[in-house]
Amino acid sequence: MLRTYIKVAALTGAMVFGFAQIAAAHGPSRKKVEETVTINAPPEKVWAVIGNFQDMGWVPGVKSTTGTDGNTPDKALRTITLANGGEIKESLYKYDAAAFTYSYRIEKVDVNVLPVNDYSSTIKVEPADGGKSTVEWRGAFYRGFMNNDPPEALNDENSMKAVKTLYRAGLDALKAKVEGGK
Repeated sequence: MLRTYIKVAALTGAMVFGFAQIAAAHGPSRKKVEETVTINAPPEKVWAVIGNFQDMGWVPGVKSTTGTDGNTPDKALRTITLANGGEIKESLYKYDAAAFTYSYRIEKVDVNVLPVNDYSSTIKVEPADGGKSTVEWRGAFYRGFMNNDPPEALNDENSMKAVKTLYRAGLDALKAKVEGGK
């Protein structure tokens, strides 16, 4: 009886250790980032600046945006050229002008430009009290390095920091543009 117990305990311990090893080796988990800003303008005025998928000129660091198929979901594509020469290719998969929202995904980006993989994002404008608007920009993605033990520049923390910095800078610039009338 004691031998049976010892064998079961040893087998159970080995299984637990094995499962722990598998769990530790599973790779990255999907990260989420969300940033918001309140703008002293109605949603229609804010949407007039950000509602065109083919125009990311309101985001700092964007040199130009070129694309095809306007705001047509599952057809529209855009290439964002950054001031530093980097490029990001994106596709639109949801667009609802009446609800002031669209969703897109990155089709191609060098992780040295934006350290993410399998990135998708939604931007939405909603009415807020006093005739103002709240803009929410949220995204989900994997870090820039998809295997275990990523280099520091491509780890979870730096991938999240890069996206948060992009969203914060974009939303702050949007606020300044809409409220300043630039």
